[in-house]
Amino acid sequence: MIYLDNSATTKPFPEVIESFTTVSQKYFGNPSSIHRIGMESEKLLIQAREQIAGLLEVKSNEVFFTSGGTEGNNTVLKGIARSYKSRGNHIITTTIEHDSIHKVMEQLEDDGFTISYVPVDEFGQVSIEDIIKNIRKETILVSVMHVNNEIGSIQPVEEIGKRLTNYPNIFFHVDGVQGIGKKAISINKANIDAYTISAHKFHGLKGNGVVYIKEGKRIEPLLAGGGQENTFRSGTENVAGAVATAKALRMQLQNQKEKLPTLKQLNVYLREELAMIEGISIHTPAAEKSVPHIVNFSIEGIKAEVFVHALEERDIYISTTSACSSKTNKISKTLLGIGVPEQLAESSFRISLSYENTIEEMESVIAAIKDIQEWLRGVMK
Repeated sequence: MIYLDNSATTKPFPEVIESFTTVSQKYFGNPSSIHRIGMESEKLLIQAREQIAGLLEVKSNEVFFTSGGTEGNNTVLKGIARSYKSRGNHIITTTIEHDSIHKVMEQLEDDGFTISYVPVDEFGQVSIEDIIKNIRKETILVSVMHVNNEIGSIQPVEEIGKRLTNYPNIFFHVDGVQGIGKKAISINKANIDAYTISAHKFHGLKGNGVVYIKEGKRIEPLLAGGGQENTFRSGTENVAGAVATAKALRMQLQNQKEKLPTLKQLNVYLREELAMIEGISIHTPAAEKSVPHIVNFSIEGIKAEVFVHALEERDIYISTTSACSSKTNKISKTLLGIGVPEQLAESSFRISLSYENTIEEMESVIAAIKDIQEWLRGVMK
């Protein structure tokens, strides 16, 4: 099997599964309980929080566990809106955010908030000046993803954060789900107030995530209850999931240090080979403007779903768009946003790599793409 849908989800590291199983079996106590079994679980939860804080280079009291990126984004955006509505009702984001941002914005609009959707250029990047120009006295939040999940474009979040230091009353949120472990970032230097990640994007387990909230920033919780996670997220903590997430993040960041050059080589090979195939258009921006693990392209005149299933028959797995919207047959708002014609956008594909992929696999993939494309064109004649 050649798995190339890692932006949808990754295969968990065996060590991550082992740690989850061990903690689930041996340290099953409720960390809020005051007896020994509960205190043992609490100790592991504290250690996992400290490990993640160290990896992100933040304070442990700024790390909160969630169920993943969607909950994290919802909690931050809705929490900020509720907490600071008396200060203002204006929010700034981009036109190519993940649906866990855009759908929340639509809900907030129904609640009386005004949203400015800043467009991107042909490289899928937002202009820092356009962000600043949209700021009003009522602006309470700017939310920009670090890496686009469909075409891999990198947003200038560090520069945006630095510019926002001139606006201390504006909260800056970054969706880091696709960037963590592939594109380095300093949360503190970028002046980020909230940062969201999801474990299953870096070989952790589904249903686990982390939100960073800068110390001193107040966010009204989305989930009320027993007051866990320092009242930020009530509910009995998933200790085994937290431990597994810490291990997955450590291993992924180590891979980033050791294997990023190889991943870049695979990216270059794919782009060069795809560019030579007649009828293929590459939508992912050039290397300096995008991450190396995502390559988005279209094959003119080929139905995306047919092509994906043809590759699947050869045990090769890619996707047509973001996994969250692939079954709805919606045309990618990201591709339309960068100027890709609608008909071409309907025939788009995303290859998303991991550090485990090899050049031999890429050679097999290119050969299969050429072969299937020629076969389908012959059938269509």
